[in-house]
Amino acid sequence: ALLVISVGISTKAQQNGAYAKGANLLNIGLGINSAYNGGIPFGISYEKGITEDISLGGNFDYLSHEYLSDFKFTSIYIGARGSYHFNNLLKIKSDQLDLYGGATLGYRNFSWKDTNQNLGDSSYGSGIFLGAYIGGKYYFSNKIAGFAEFGEIGSTNAKIGLAFKF
Repeated sequence: ALLVISVGISTKAQQNGAYAKGANLLNIGLGINSAYNGGIPFGISYEKGITEDISLGGNFDYLSHEYLSDFKFTSIYIGARGSYHFNNLLKIKSDQLDLYGGATLGYRNFSWKDTNQNLGDSSYGSGIFLGAYIGGKYYFSNKIAGFAEFGEIGSTNAKIGLAFKF
């Protein structure tokens, strides 16, 4: 009986794969590089599996950097995010690999301060942003994965980190 139950659970997990409708997906990562020549970007995103291939949610990205105590900038990206998960389309039957791509639309707040020239604060560069990305997750267990994303994803064009599915 225990063997039948474990085979049934294993089969159900394999049918769901690395991505499944209804799944809650949380990414927490660091940018590999900065789009603004300094600092280490930090980002967090959340998505909910809406269909067998599409997830929707939001993202937050933060970067701040100071040059020799004279110049400091901060960028904050907040937006909506949607991903298409390619495993079904590409016929990838893996419980560990999730390949996806998507778009993000939101608001970028960019501020800087230059104490040498006494210019004060500025919000130059703030406004609506549109981004696109491709990415992949490799699940070490049913709920924890490593991920990498590339594209226009906030204050970096490459991000790595941990992903959680619940």
